[in-house]
Amino acid sequence: MGKKKKKKSHVPFRVNLLFFAVFVLFSVLILRLGVVQIVNGETYKKEVDRTEDVIVANPVPRGRMLDRNHQVIVDNIPKSAITYTNRNAKQKEMLQVAERLAILIDKETDKVTERDKKDHWILKNPDAVRDKITDKEWKLFKENKLDDKQIYEMQLERITDEDLKQLSKQDLEVRAIFREFTSGYAMTPQIVKNEGVSSKEYAAVSENLQYLPGVNTTTDWDRTYAFDSTLQTVLGKVTDTNEGLPQERLDYFLARDYSRNERVGKSYLEMQYEDVLHGQKSKEKLITKKGEILGSELVSQGQRGKDLVLTIDMDLQKAVEKILEEEIWAAKRTRGTYLMDRAFVVLMNPHTGEVLTMAGKMIDKDDDGKTVLQDYALGTIASSYNVGSSVKGATVLTGYKTGAISPGTTFLDAPMKIAGTPQVKKSWFNFQAIMNETRALRISSNVYMFKTAIEIADARYAYDQPLGFKNPNAFEDMRESFGQFGLGVRTGIDLPNEAIGYEGPLRLPGFLLDLAIGQYDTYTPMQMAQYISTIANGGYRIQPRLVKEIREPATEQEELGRIWKDIQPTVLNTIDVSDRELNTVKEGLRQVMQHPEGTAYRMFADAPYSPAGKTGTAEAFYDGPLKKKGDKLIDVMNLSLVAYAPHNNPEIAMSVIVPWAYQGRSGHTANYEIGRKVLDAYFELKKKPMTGPGQEQSAETEESD
Repeated sequence: MGKKKKKKSHVPFRVNLLFFAVFVLFSVLILRLGVVQIVNGETYKKEVDRTEDVIVANPVPRGRMLDRNHQVIVDNIPKSAITYTNRNAKQKEMLQVAERLAILIDKETDKVTERDKKDHWILKNPDAVRDKITDKEWKLFKENKLDDKQIYEMQLERITDEDLKQLSKQDLEVRAIFREFTSGYAMTPQIVKNEGVSSKEYAAVSENLQYLPGVNTTTDWDRTYAFDSTLQTVLGKVTDTNEGLPQERLDYFLARDYSRNERVGKSYLEMQYEDVLHGQKSKEKLITKKGEILGSELVSQGQRGKDLVLTIDMDLQKAVEKILEEEIWAAKRTRGTYLMDRAFVVLMNPHTGEVLTMAGKMIDKDDDGKTVLQDYALGTIASSYNVGSSVKGATVLTGYKTGAISPGTTFLDAPMKIAGTPQVKKSWFNFQAIMNETRALRISSNVYMFKTAIEIADARYAYDQPLGFKNPNAFEDMRESFGQFGLGVRTGIDLPNEAIGYEGPLRLPGFLLDLAIGQYDTYTPMQMAQYISTIANGGYRIQPRLVKEIREPATEQEELGRIWKDIQPTVLNTIDVSDRELNTVKEGLRQVMQHPEGTAYRMFADAPYSPAGKTGTAEAFYDGPLKKKGDKLIDVMNLSLVAYAPHNNPEIAMSVIVPWAYQGRSGHTANYEIGRKVLDAYFELKKKPMTGPGQEQSAETEESD
């Protein structure tokens, strides 16, 4: 038997191969480590050490509003506040901070919803909430047949009332605080509590800020009104931190570096002048590293909003409002006035458009159900009415402009009947006479205005015959001309949401005649003030305005900052009539109040300030708050008055409107009573010497007049 050959083992070779492979891999690893440490080490070190700068903007108090004599109308009242700034904290960290803060402050829980409670119960009971899902459902979840959202919704649905009863009052306060934390935006201060923060709470939070990351104690503000509700409907409102930016203007504000929860003007003057009232926010730079705050530094202190000096004279405003209150209640005691619930007055400088008074009062119920007169100054631009004969000055001037009549044109004032119309159209008085435009204005002839409108329409009138228009644009011609005075168009006042009134929709000939005497289209008190101002100042339609100037915030050494912008009068258009034509109408308006035959002579004959104006009584239908759907239309009388004084050098123009004054053919004359007392008050207050910061302003006003 031959000798067996020994089998050669390959194990050493394989081991060697393995060691070689390991050697190569380690060599590559060491080489890579060398590259990282030597070649790129400095770069990576910088990346690790890199910090980020985040700018946080903090809001400042809004600018004030003052009247023309520098009496403060709207100001800011400071109040203690506790805020939270989300600095990229995780939900668990935020909850911990909320729990610590709840120990230090009391927090109302009325805004905590059922969903909030369920979310909080889930956070507090992780094991119990897991048991709300069956094993079968968890299996489906692992198989990706159910997702996180579906599981969470199922858990929410299965939380019972008994489960929620486990939440203590402290739990609900924590949730209320946590709710404020999560309602804000990253790196944006969010108000946690700013109502009723006690000095004890404020001190306790201030002393424990190191344990409350993101929490801060600061000063918030509220708008305060020195004259209570006077003009409040016009001054406007500001959003609170819960409202934040209005949704309809979100993009506008975000593009201007506002934060979403920021307080802004949401109506009228506060909204119209938001850009200047808002101020420049203070800015703080936060130095962060991996989401942690390393430090902060002030970038800019910011500046509170600029101040608005209004054209309003608050002493005059209050006097006019008192007159309105007295006369509304006096008229309510008169028979047949149960529908009357409001009245308006606008006083304007006819040369500058400065609104000195913008007063409206309306009967309403207060919070206790008591009947009171509330501020409705907004109604001077937001509500419109048939005004009657007060517009006849515009009718005569429209007749001149269109060539329908010329100075001295006469018409026979006698009852008129148009075929197809149910009623005779006539003037209020019971005699017939040939009259020119001056007397027509003085005694308020309807027929003169009817026949002027017929001439504008290029028609021929015969008693009880059809009235065909050769001029198909008669309505457009009259309305376009009325618009040149401010009637039926926006006056341009520096307030949003101005009404333009209602245009009667039908174009029948009889309605053109009604338009000529102010009984078809409707107009606002502000439009009426602009209209009479246009006549008073010689034919210039001036834009009415509520802001006289904008001033920089005052320093501690100043009561009033320097002028940032002085707002000058704006002429919107001029009336295309001759001086003779305009003066003819102005003479008619003077005679209304100063001629024994004038409709307002009885009330204004002895007025020492030589007024001119026009009265109006319009037949209208009631469409106020007492009207119910399906009710029969109720006939009412609207009362109006426009005036200016002195007639030869006007310094004040006025409109008065008393809607739904009474029913029937006779009632009261609240428009006369209000008008006389208001003009008396204006000229009486003008005599009083001004003291304090408004003294210089008063002198400037007298000089411009």
